[in-house]
Amino acid sequence: MNGLNHFDENGNAVMVDVSAKAVTERRAVAHGFIHMNAAAYEATEKGNGRKGNVLGVAQVAGIMAAKRTALLIPMCHPIGLTHCSVEFKLYPEEQKVEAICTAVVASQTGVEMEALTGVSVALLTIYDMCKAVDRSMVMSEVCLLHKSGGKSGVYEREEP
Repeated sequence: MNGLNHFDENGNAVMVDVSAKAVTERRAVAHGFIHMNAAAYEATEKGNGRKGNVLGVAQVAGIMAAKRTALLIPMCHPIGLTHCSVEFKLYPEEQKVEAICTAVVASQTGVEMEALTGVSVALLTIYDMCKAVDRSMVMSEVCLLHKSGGKSGVYEREEP
C-alpha cells in the first residue's frame, strides 16, 4: 500500500513486526509553538497563571504523555523510555512559546511518536492553563527535528 508499513496485503491495519530488528539506542527530538496574547504570555512567563505554573505543569504533562504514546496512537509499540525531557523557549517579541521534547529508548523500534506526542500534549496543556485569558491561541509547526538509531540512520530536518 504505497510503502506504508502499517497495512497488510489486504489493506488491514497492523502493528509492524519488529521482532527481528536489533535493539539500538534511538533518539528523537520534536518541537512546536504556541502563539498567545499578551496576558497569556505574561502568565506563562511569570509562572503565575490562574491554574498555577503553566510551564511546570506542561512539562510534566508532556513527559507523561510521551510515556503513554502507545495508548493514544493505535499502531505504536509500547516502549520503555530511558529518557524524556520537555523544555521551553520563550519568545517575548512574538508572544510565543516553543516546546521541545527529546525522547530516548534502547529498543527495536523508533521513538519519534513519543517525542511528537510529548510536544503536542505540552502545547495542549499550555492552552488549557491559559484559555481563561486567551481562547485564540494557535499551536503550530509541530514536527520532528531529529531522529537517530535503527537501520534508517540519522534524520535531521532541513528548514525550508
